[in-house]
Amino acid sequence: QVQLVESGGGLVQPGGSLRLSCAASGSAFSLYEMDWYRQAPGQQREFVAFISRSGRTNYADSGQGRFTISRDNAKNTVYLEMSSLKPEDTAVYYCHVSGKNYWGKGTLVTVSL
Repeated sequence: QVQLVESGGGLVQPGGSLRLSCAASGSAFSLYEMDWYRQAPGQQREFVAFISRSGRTNYADSGQGRFTISRDNAKNTVYLEMSSLKPEDTAVYYCHVSGKNYWGKGTLVTVSL
C-alpha cells in the first residue's frame, strides 16, 4: 500500500505560478512511474503529466510548455510546476502511481482574479 499526499495548491491569479508536491510513503518510490491528473468542477478526471522511473516525461496538450513534472527519489516526492496559469486550470490536482490504483486525496488549485 502506498499513501500519497499532495500539497501546494491555492488561489493564484491568471498568469501566475504554483508548484505542487506529492509525497509518497514507503521505500519503493523510485520504482514507480508517477502521474498527475486533475478534475475540474463538473468534469471528468483528466491526465496532466507523467514521469517515468528514468525521468522521461509526457504531458497533456493543455499543459505542454507551461507545466513541468519532476521527481526527487531521495525525498519520495513528485512535483508539478505550473506557470502561465489560466482560469481553465482550476481543478483538484491528484497524484497517482501510474498503472496502479494508488491516488492521493488531491489539492485544489484555483486560478482567479
